[in-house]
Amino acid sequence: MRKRDHNVLTNAASLLVCGLLAGVVVAAAAFPAVAMSGLAAKAGAETFGALPTELTVARAPQISYLLAADGKTPLATMYDENRRDVKLPDISPYMQKAIIAAEDHDFYKHNGVDINGVARAFVNNQNDSAGRQGASTLTMQYVRLAIAYSATHPADVVAATEDTSARKLREMRLALQVDKEFSKDEILTRYLNLASFGNGAYGVYAASQVYFGKPPSKLKIEEAALLAGMVKAPTTNDPTTKAGFPLALDRRNYVIQNMVDIKAITQQEADAAKATKLVVKDKRTPNGCVAANVNEWGFFCDYFYRWWMQQETFGSTTYDRERRLKSGGYTVVTSIDVQAQRGADKAVRKAKSVNSKEAAMVAVVEPGTGRVRALAVNRQFKLDDPKNPKNKISSDPAKSRKNIRGNYPATVNPLLTGGDGITGYQAGSTFKIFSIVAALEKGIPLSYSFNAPQTFKSEYIIDSSSEAACPGTHFYCPTNSGKKAGGVQTMWSAFAQSINTYFVPLQQQVGAENVVDAAKRAGIQFRASNDAKFAATKEAAHQWGAFTLGVSSTTPLDLANAYATLAADGKYCEPIPVQEIRDPDGKKLDIANPRCEKRFSTDVARAAVDAARCPVGDNSKTSKCGSSRTAGVVKSIVDAPVAGKSGTTDSEKTAALVAMTKQYAVAGIMADPDWPQTNVKMKHEQKDGINPPVYETLRDAMKGKPRINFEPPGQKISEGDQRSIPDVKCQPVDTAKSRVKGAGFEPIVSEAKVASPCPVGTAAGTSPDGRTIKGGVVTIQVSSGGGTPPGTNKPGGQPGGPGGGRPGG
Repeated sequence: MRKRDHNVLTNAASLLVCGLLAGVVVAAAAFPAVAMSGLAAKAGAETFGALPTELTVARAPQISYLLAADGKTPLATMYDENRRDVKLPDISPYMQKAIIAAEDHDFYKHNGVDINGVARAFVNNQNDSAGRQGASTLTMQYVRLAIAYSATHPADVVAATEDTSARKLREMRLALQVDKEFSKDEILTRYLNLASFGNGAYGVYAASQVYFGKPPSKLKIEEAALLAGMVKAPTTNDPTTKAGFPLALDRRNYVIQNMVDIKAITQQEADAAKATKLVVKDKRTPNGCVAANVNEWGFFCDYFYRWWMQQETFGSTTYDRERRLKSGGYTVVTSIDVQAQRGADKAVRKAKSVNSKEAAMVAVVEPGTGRVRALAVNRQFKLDDPKNPKNKISSDPAKSRKNIRGNYPATVNPLLTGGDGITGYQAGSTFKIFSIVAALEKGIPLSYSFNAPQTFKSEYIIDSSSEAACPGTHFYCPTNSGKKAGGVQTMWSAFAQSINTYFVPLQQQVGAENVVDAAKRAGIQFRASNDAKFAATKEAAHQWGAFTLGVSSTTPLDLANAYATLAADGKYCEPIPVQEIRDPDGKKLDIANPRCEKRFSTDVARAAVDAARCPVGDNSKTSKCGSSRTAGVVKSIVDAPVAGKSGTTDSEKTAALVAMTKQYAVAGIMADPDWPQTNVKMKHEQKDGINPPVYETLRDAMKGKPRINFEPPGQKISEGDQRSIPDVKCQPVDTAKSRVKGAGFEPIVSEAKVASPCPVGTAAGTSPDGRTIKGGVVTIQVSSGGGTPPGTNKPGGQPGGPGGGRPGG
């Protein structure tokens, strides 16, 4: 702190005079008849000398600003008091002079206490007929404000502001000390940053914004004079009210003339300023997420708020954390990507109106950092007014019968992120990715193949009365969509077509507990109580047969982050809504840094992503997706390397889609948050389905971004342990089966017959032929005869015998 040089004799004289005057003031208050006696003066000097000389100054509450990821687009402001400290060079010289003209003409001349003013006020106040005069300097007023803001108990605040002689004495004693501790400019700056200007504006920065919509450095004479005139009585002199406007105008003109008196401006400048029409904006600074810069961004703002309230860095209790946010003066650069967020907002509302009971929800996460780039849902972020409710009656029949209103079109519930009773929604077959990950970690490659039946009788035990139970048993019997046989599939093709009877056997083989564990490590949380019970232990998870089909509840945010973990080569990052936080002094806090750890091997993650390219219409050089895709249009619309998966639940009560590039993972879920057992069928590809909001969000987010390809997986994890398939052409089918099985493969016999030079009913060949993974499925093709023997049409060729050429290559 810079100290100002003071004349020792002057200070000593000030202390003596103040002490004597203090004695007079105290005595006059108690014994008016002896106010001027020597006894009073002696007692006053002793009392004044015993007063405290140290002023504890706590930082006054400061407004916190939330910005988008670009560091400039406003998101929201949060405060208990709308105040932002500024330095003196950032305050207009007119404002500096105006406050002195209004409150303390001799500010730069006295030593914190205006001795002449104290004496003058004392003499004047002895006359009952005269109006009472004050003698508080700007320094004394600053002391009063500082004491109030540093108080730790309500009684201390009262003591700092009550109209008593004791309070005046303390202010005088501390003002003298403050004047020695700080320069005049420092005192002036501190005062201007503390003073109240009414309408929720504390400090000159907030006042300048509220009344004139500009920074204090831009204040003109008439604007500065208005603000300076308000600090004495901000409620009475409120220019935004009918009663206060003329009083504020008179006070403004009074201050302008005083600025002439102290030679801050000329009379000509004063006359011009007085003639200027008084115009104020009356624009209170919005406060909190319900007053976010864009209403739709309130859901992201609320996610940030909930995240902040969980960070022990900002206090040991939730009360402390909230006070830090609303009083700490932080500048928070959030992770919200304006381009992605606007695309998501547009897409979800294009699919479903705000008045739709179906919620189209989209979350966007950046792989490798966990930064949440967008959160969008077709809802308004606000509380429904209980006195004048606008929300529709709940879609839940039980609530509807009681006329309970639902959460649309307005809600502040965390629909996208979970919490406060929101446990999530079933995401269907998007969860099959976790079976792929668990299988890869067990050494089962992507090329692992077997014949997926129409119905698979599993070893999982369920209630025998369940529709999913095999007839007459308590075993889980999943079927495929349309109840069709899946046929011979690999992980690539089964994921592309979403074959249930491939993934339930695969999960059974690797252990459902390992699939659940893979989901946990990827970031899936189990908020629903029943899900949490299954996921709690390996023993419970082992019997969770339907887990791979996505019966567990999740949120769009968790789902997006799980897939982002794989896109980041297996690096899990905790979802985070910030990328930079600075305190009032400009210090950057580490709390905003990504929190990541490696949870899957690079090979496993890349192989899983390679399979995930199939459902959304993309291929790598190594993938074998087949021709059928569940969401094949994504690739062409996004126009970038993509991966992802669609998902549907029983009776289509929810619909989901994940689509991602290397830069963004977008997850969307369509559901009815008010009534999970909805009778509405959620859609996918239709314009009012979930797919368009997801791929349109990703398309818009990727505009102007480089196209980065996914790294292909290694050959071993893709192809596994490849073995040669025996040549069984023209051999009896049973012999062919025996030879194929003896070579370490799973033989099946095709029901369809193919033309072949081999005798009718014998083996015509295998599919695949050549080589395939150890333990994989090998289909034995049956000859229908009539084929041309190999080599017959080649010049000089000889007919091939048993075990000769391989038709088809």
